[in-house]
Amino acid sequence: MSLIDGLRSPHSPLRRFLDRELSAGPGPLRQNYRAQHRTDHVLLPPPGVGTEAGTVGTAIDQRLRLAFTAAAPVDDAALIGIECTGRFGGHGEGLRMRAVGNELAARLTETVQHLDLDNRDLPLDRAQDEEEDLARMLIAAAWYQVMTRNSIGFASTPLAGAALEDPGAFTLTRLLELPHPDMVDDVLNQLHKTAHSPLEDLRARTRTEECHGGPTFAGARITADADLAVDGLLLDFKSTRHPLKEMSQRTAWQLAGYLLLDATDAYRIDTVGLYLTRTGVLASWPVEDFLDLLGTCRRDLTELRGVFAELLTGCHGHADAPYFTTQEEVDHVRRLLERLAPVAAPGCCPTCLQPLPEATRRLRKFCTTRCRGRAQVLRNRGLMPGGPRPLFSGHQPPHPDLPGDAQVMSLTARFPR
Repeated sequence: MSLIDGLRSPHSPLRRFLDRELSAGPGPLRQNYRAQHRTDHVLLPPPGVGTEAGTVGTAIDQRLRLAFTAAAPVDDAALIGIECTGRFGGHGEGLRMRAVGNELAARLTETVQHLDLDNRDLPLDRAQDEEEDLARMLIAAAWYQVMTRNSIGFASTPLAGAALEDPGAFTLTRLLELPHPDMVDDVLNQLHKTAHSPLEDLRARTRTEECHGGPTFAGARITADADLAVDGLLLDFKSTRHPLKEMSQRTAWQLAGYLLLDATDAYRIDTVGLYLTRTGVLASWPVEDFLDLLGTCRRDLTELRGVFAELLTGCHGHADAPYFTTQEEVDHVRRLLERLAPVAAPGCCPTCLQPLPEATRRLRKFCTTRCRGRAQVLRNRGLMPGGPRPLFSGHQPPHPDLPGDAQVMSLTARFPR
């Protein structure tokens, strides 16, 4: 189960839950984000990056994590991808990719340790030739990550193309030659921009032991990892070339999801934020302000985390599913969401559930005109009383990688009877 997958479809239980609980929508948070983003200069990717912008983004994310803590020189997703490539192809190509991937992981680990990247007594960036070599390794590791997240997409990576074309010539040297020079330059340009940004100031005033790169959430029953947790601040890095459009609903809900998944308060999060690698802007919000801007129905974070955990548990590992195959599953999810739905107490706004001001209780049903407008939107989506019933499809389109019988068997096992 994946947080990102669950946010893609408006019909998934996870997305429907967040759409209702975060009653203000992303608008107020987006407005505040844009007020913090006070720069018009955007570092655009060079022409040779092309469709590999996502790969560059993964590489710069890992490079910035390593500047705070080098405890995990190779990202877990890359390690999983390396192992999974062993089953890719049919004539030894996969075994060759796995062998080269293991060499890459060893070389990357040795390089990160040698460069002492998280040493606060040294600058964030190293010498040009050292950073170029490191960038090539991080880009190659990002291609292995694709195998973890999307095995179909992995076949289109330069890594897979080179290995399938000539397995015998596929070596670590050949792999590190594959990144286009513009990709390497793009990683370095974003790194150099960060070296003169608020993120460098944050690095300078924190200690390595306070930092967690790629924080995960134990016992959450859902796959999710932010980019950095440092001294109570939960950060996600974004390398978008359109930073003012970045605070989409998916991004806002993603940050909220990370916050809610830390049910044990392992990272002691008191602030959440975004760092924009192409503008050098760090936008952040204290947790109370963040929940207020999203119009969170339950402002007590412990309570909200508890209800969110009930949702994940009640969906038996499929809170991210956009479709269900049987009426029994549809009814199960509908009953679960109805049970967990927030209920307005007397004298409270039915949209955000916050107490109405004393002077308006007899005159107004909603605390603000925004809540009045949002109420109709939520009703139209079946998320408030008075609207249509929640929509859950009883049909799952066939999965392209499974035959029909296997698809039915895999889907009907979702909810144990």
